[in-house]
Amino acid sequence: MYTAKNFERLLGTAGMSDTLLKNHFTLYEGYVKNTNAALERLEALAKEGKRGTSEYAELKRRFGWEWNGMKLHELYFGNMKKGGSVFGAESALGKKIAAQWGSFEEWAKGFKATGTMRGIGWVILAHDKEADRLFNIWVNEHDVGHLAGATPLLVMDVFEHAFMLDYGLKRADYIEAFWKAVDWEVAAGRL
Repeated sequence: MYTAKNFERLLGTAGMSDTLLKNHFTLYEGYVKNTNAALERLEALAKEGKRGTSEYAELKRRFGWEWNGMKLHELYFGNMKKGGSVFGAESALGKKIAAQWGSFEEWAKGFKATGTMRGIGWVILAHDKEADRLFNIWVNEHDVGHLAGATPLLVMDVFEHAFMLDYGLKRADYIEAFWKAVDWEVAAGRL
């Protein structure tokens, strides 16, 4: 079974109140709990020979939502740290961004613009290893919009729970606070 990871190291992050972060951690812990509960129930239904039931089918469909909610939060919190870090223009990620978009600044405009789109979801800088190409993608909810086989390098949560308590409807201000907390070494290491 899965155990919730401790991200309390982020408490005290500039631009994000401890109340907001603690609420967000609790929400993440719910995804871990629900992932485990879904797995347990699916295994029980399988042992009872009930794979053909509507309950089994709905749990199978719901599992991706819970799993992705858990994993995307781990990637999100994992690519943040208090004070952030300096983007490594000479890192493999830095060179790839410059080659594809012309500059870090041009890529960042696209990433941030994706984050300010209407709706709830996630913004992910993803790497398609096969074509060796980067994409700024929008993942709606947790389970729609993923590029199959692509590796998430940088993940930003743009569900309301990630910013409303501190920023109200000012999502762009939250994005700037997130930007200052990015751990670029983690993002570059995922490449």
